[in-house]
Amino acid sequence: MTTRMIGAMAITLALSMVVQNVMFGVAGAPGYGDPIDTVFAWHAQNRAVVAIAVAQETLHMALLLGFLAGLQGLVGRRGSAGADWARIAVAAGATVTAILAFYSATWIGTVLSASDGAEPSALFSLVWQVHAAAFALSLPTLGVTMIAAALATHRSQFTPPWQRILGLTGGVLLLAVGAVSLEIADGSPLLFVGLPGLALWIVWLLATGVRLMRVRVIDSAAPAPTAHGEG
Repeated sequence: MTTRMIGAMAITLALSMVVQNVMFGVAGAPGYGDPIDTVFAWHAQNRAVVAIAVAQETLHMALLLGFLAGLQGLVGRRGSAGADWARIAVAAGATVTAILAFYSATWIGTVLSASDGAEPSALFSLVWQVHAAAFALSLPTLGVTMIAAALATHRSQFTPPWQRILGLTGGVLLLAVGAVSLEIADGSPLLFVGLPGLALWIVWLLATGVRLMRVRVIDSAAPAPTAHGEG
């Protein structure tokens, strides 16, 4: 996998996340702390929005795994620096995608349980709460992914120091909300502690993607040329 391809995946993931959040803002998506009647009515009237968002989550999972796996390969070709962090990033990223799959599945269940002219059932409320819990748990896991990926790219000299600081700051913010996952799932405003972390994740992906598009990696395992230019 080339650096350009890996960089393109990072940029595409970041831009898709931006589009998704703008779509939620325009559609007036409810928060986890909103009354269940409001949540129910919104889902009954906005099935298309949820369908697009779930499709995007499927794309995000593929892009995230592809980016992290490709990054691990690039780091390995640079030598041992950052290799352990790259492996941690892949493992954490795989966990994130598993949580996102569950998050998407419960969101599908939420919208299928809502219909115009009906009232929110106990099942609807339960599925929505499980959906909120999956989102809350995805944040600290993404924080681990972000920290590990930032350290892996920096130690392998793919990114400058400011991007490492960006990645560590965003990752710590996302990890911090892991201590209050129950409150986040219940609609607590503590979510706003993690939102800057998500924003920094998007910025880090864009910056890293652009850097990788411009980097040429030399395979450290390739034979060195001889004095006569052979090899």
